[in-house]
Amino acid sequence: MRILANENFPGDTVAVLRQRGHDVAWVRMDASGSSDQQVLRRAQEEDRLLVTFDKDFGELAFRFELPASSGIILFRIVALSSEYVTNTVVTTQGQFEYETWKQRRLDDLEIVYL
Repeated sequence: MRILANENFPGDTVAVLRQRGHDVAWVRMDASGSSDQQVLRRAQEEDRLLVTFDKDFGELAFRFELPASSGIILFRIVALSSEYVTNTVVTTQGQFEYETWKQRRLDDLEIVYL
């Protein structure tokens, strides 16, 4: 799966996703300080699933009428530790296939509270 981890994502979570065979780009390492618009545009251009803790991305996608072909996963969890975040992300990611995300539309998205 091609994933774009937002700047606020923990490094150990990025590392575990990479170890599991995912192609993960991390904004913190290669585009630190990018605006939310730039991050969203990059996810679209690179056909990556955006994972973030920043709830502004859903609104941006609607406001700029960006297609949801890549998808956005907004994690709204209490980060007890980076290990907890990593386990939650890996468990959640394992429940979805990449092709499922590519076929969904913004108005079909659902919010899952973990």
